[in-house]
Amino acid sequence: MKKNIKQLSAIFLSMALAFGTTACGGNAGSASSSAETSSEVASETATETSAESTAEETASADSTDANVTYPLTVTDQLGREVTIEKEPESLVSGYYISTSLMIALGLDEKLVGVEAKADTRNIYKLSAPEILDLPSVGTAKEFDLEGCASLNPDLVIVPAKLKDSIPAMEELGLTVLAVKPENQELLFDAIDLIDQATNTVSEGEKLKSYITDSLDNLTETLSSAEDTPSVYLGGNSALLETAGPAMYQSSLIENAKGANVATEISDSYWAEVSYEQILSWNPDYIVLASDASYTTDSVLTDSALADCNAVKEGQVVKLPDEIEALDSPVPASFLGSIYLASVLHPDLVSEEDYQKTASDFYETFYGFTPEVTAQ
Repeated sequence: MKKNIKQLSAIFLSMALAFGTTACGGNAGSASSSAETSSEVASETATETSAESTAEETASADSTDANVTYPLTVTDQLGREVTIEKEPESLVSGYYISTSLMIALGLDEKLVGVEAKADTRNIYKLSAPEILDLPSVGTAKEFDLEGCASLNPDLVIVPAKLKDSIPAMEELGLTVLAVKPENQELLFDAIDLIDQATNTVSEGEKLKSYITDSLDNLTETLSSAEDTPSVYLGGNSALLETAGPAMYQSSLIENAKGANVATEISDSYWAEVSYEQILSWNPDYIVLASDASYTTDSVLTDSALADCNAVKEGQVVKLPDEIEALDSPVPASFLGSIYLASVLHPDLVSEEDYQKTASDFYETFYGFTPEVTAQ
């Protein structure tokens, strides 16, 4: 979303001329002298204002794209140095996280190919429906190298999981960047990488500032919380899978001033656990991943968890998924923390706070007004 800044330097000139016309004088000579003085003041003021206006316009223009020039060499999130010869006009995204990010940066009209199953992602339908008809380049497990190359893109963004396929892509003449946004810092690094590569630095800075300000405000709001509830996060495929501290999902709990019970797990992916382990942790809350294939009711009625505090207190919730999965490192993932804070600390953060922030964020960066509801 871009805004125009209007300069009104003529105001000072009008004020100066008005002063010269109404000033009192004892004779014509005084009036003439006053008029000349007013004219000089007006001229000087207008010149100064014009200079200030020009400086502001120049500063605004300079900040728009931070003077990105090509050829440009960047380091992707696999540590690879990649040279981009010219500003990309056609893009392929083989990863839903980079696709969502590109939409937020205003790059959706440059996409010529996207990852498989794009038609299942509500965020695309709401913000950039035209990409639903773009050719699919497959998945991280089955990437379509030849299909991607046939689109002749200027730049391809893929997940780091495809690192073994990148040499083959380059042999086909493709310029490839890999992203790996596994925590908040790495998400910001991914934003920096893509906005530099595509000459959208201004948009990237706005996006990062919005996220940072929102999380800072949340931290300040929660600073007066008297407790830190314990949370068990159930995985996408099964309740008996959870996220340890190495996973992005764990940061959502921490941002919401909760304590992830699975602190001893070192896996960087969903780790299998047992009912006995969950009962020994005895969490205050059980939170299901956005894309969970099971329901809160199935957890609440699971006899194996009857003695768990979260089940006894009915404190089982599912992270929102009506627009996109908020427990994955997409730009909107900070909203998952705000939602979770409204569950863990309803006296400090309300459901309405979450809804308002979500609506404003998607209106600002994705161009639509969502109907946001709690789970």
